[in-house]
Amino acid sequence: MRTTLVAILLISGTARGAEGVPGLNDVPLSQLLEVLVVDRQILAFDARAGGQIRKDLRLDERVLWHGTQGEVGVVLTDQRILAINVGSQAWRVVKLQLGEVVPQKALLGDRVVLVVTGRRAIGFGGQPFSLSVKPLGIKEVILAQRVGENVAVVVTNRRAMGLSPHLAGFAEIALWIRETVESVNAAANLATLRSDRRVLIFRASTRSWEARRLNLPANSRSESPSPSFSPSPSPSSPSSFPAFPPNLTSPPIRD
Repeated sequence: MRTTLVAILLISGTARGAEGVPGLNDVPLSQLLEVLVVDRQILAFDARAGGQIRKDLRLDERVLWHGTQGEVGVVLTDQRILAINVGSQAWRVVKLQLGEVVPQKALLGDRVVLVVTGRRAIGFGGQPFSLSVKPLGIKEVILAQRVGENVAVVVTNRRAMGLSPHLAGFAEIALWIRETVESVNAAANLATLRSDRRVLIFRASTRSWEARRLNLPANSRSESPSPSFSPSPSPSSPSSFPAFPPNLTSPPIRD
């Protein structure tokens, strides 16, 4: 029954998710940006607006990874995170904190970028191209991270955070006491989280979460949010993972 409910939400929610937001229905996009590293310089070439945007590498700075998709591009170095999109006049830059390490690669949608370190969830997106940062709390553990063409979502043992290119900033919703995450998915314009108690839906057009309760016995429900959860290692980048038994704590997500 719960599987059917999620499928219906994905189909109907995708149609409404881009409603009233010009351009969000235009997915997937062709690659409109090219990023190259040449002679200690990072170059972005804009296929739509023309021209190039340059950023010099620092002394001893090493490029670890770079990539593009649709309207966005990102470069990860051992010192910084640099992101850009079509129409930008400059690179958006985040300096790494002392001891902070970037992942092996960023997650890219057509209009959003997600980079999750052990300390922060960092997102880029929108017009104008905006930076969004959420610090992770003590003992807060990443359970899943997903990206669709126009949405990004990060799930921890305490909360779910959604990012949209339409509005800046992460939108949060707290997890309940002993609530077990069963699956996380990202489609073009919305993301869904299914737990053993609820289905949570994040829409790109509104940058907000909706909650749908599942029909459960009264003695199994919990009404209050809580940061209580069993730690699991941080996941990497697949777009979805299968459900697992609700009587188990959420396992790590692996490539």
